[in-house]
Amino acid sequence: MRTGIVIRSMLFAVVLLAFSHGAFGQIGISVGFGPPLLPIYEQPILPGDGYLWAPGYWGYDSSANDYYWVPGTWVYPPQPGFLWTPGYWGWGGGGYYFNQGYWGPTVGYYGGINYGYGYGGYGYEGGRWEGNHFVYNTSVNRVNTAVVHNTYNAPVSNASESHVSYNGGSGGVEARPTAQQEAFAKEQHVGPVEAQTQHMQAARSNPELFASANHGKPPIAATSKPGDFTTGFVASKQAGGEYKAPLPDAPSANVSHGGTINHASELPSHDFKAPNTGSAASNQSYQQQLNDLSVREARDHENLEQQQEEEHQKATQKNYSDKQIQQMEQRHAQQTEQLEQRHSSENKQMEQRQSSQSASKSQSNSSGTKPH
Repeated sequence: MRTGIVIRSMLFAVVLLAFSHGAFGQIGISVGFGPPLLPIYEQPILPGDGYLWAPGYWGYDSSANDYYWVPGTWVYPPQPGFLWTPGYWGWGGGGYYFNQGYWGPTVGYYGGINYGYGYGGYGYEGGRWEGNHFVYNTSVNRVNTAVVHNTYNAPVSNASESHVSYNGGSGGVEARPTAQQEAFAKEQHVGPVEAQTQHMQAARSNPELFASANHGKPPIAATSKPGDFTTGFVASKQAGGEYKAPLPDAPSANVSHGGTINHASELPSHDFKAPNTGSAASNQSYQQQLNDLSVREARDHENLEQQQEEEHQKATQKNYSDKQIQQMEQRHAQQTEQLEQRHSSENKQMEQRQSSQSASKSQSNSSGTKPH
């Protein structure tokens, strides 16, 4: 049962980290094999004034142990003046991990990945804000200038024509954030808007978008609007390069908590030292108490683990919103922390009783010894 819980917990941790406001950085899983190359596709024409471009990327589904393509799309920003910093895959700790994209006043670091259409690996050259109006660079964006007049034309040169979709590791893009980009990361940020979340979920539920099915050439490469996979979409022109399927025994996703524990399924069992009070009878008595404590704590772990697992299943069945998932995961983290604190307190009290018994026995022996 524990394996299933870890997998489901991992999936909810991904959603929590990926879509909660103010939570940016590495997603809590690492994947043992890298994402495919970025497919080559043509950007759909701008559907209307005010939309900004969010490039496509490879997402990962741990239950399928496979990458799936999240089509590029035009999307409304959460507020005027905000720009989109794309997410990206990076290598570290023996696996590939995802850094979630975000909205903010400046485009930050996105791994040096060349997503195209203004995202050449550094910054954004697809347009700019002028007051509350976005002005589009028609040299990289498909805009009907007969309809949308707030445009300009400034040719850009991509840093590279690479279609590599991850940073670092073997064959990855060699780029590191500058001091300025690191400063950008500390600015006001918000996560993907609801339309982007739904867009990603729709992609994950489409079997044709998984790499094992399309071999790096997804049939829906980009859409005019988020979540609309039936009208106004474009197919890939070609894969970004040769598709290399992972080996049959390729490692799947591993949980990466960065020193934090959020679920009862992740709690380690407690190790107890053998009692040494100086009395065989006392040692036997304390050992029985330790055994009883160990059984009780294991039962506490199992009960909370089962409760949290049932809540995960309920969230899946009822299709919880991102906000509901966030609240649930925060509650689980609090429950887990409280349980561990209680167990730690019980264990410490047990050790103190043993130490007190040992000291009392030692003092008794010392008092009863007659000098020669």
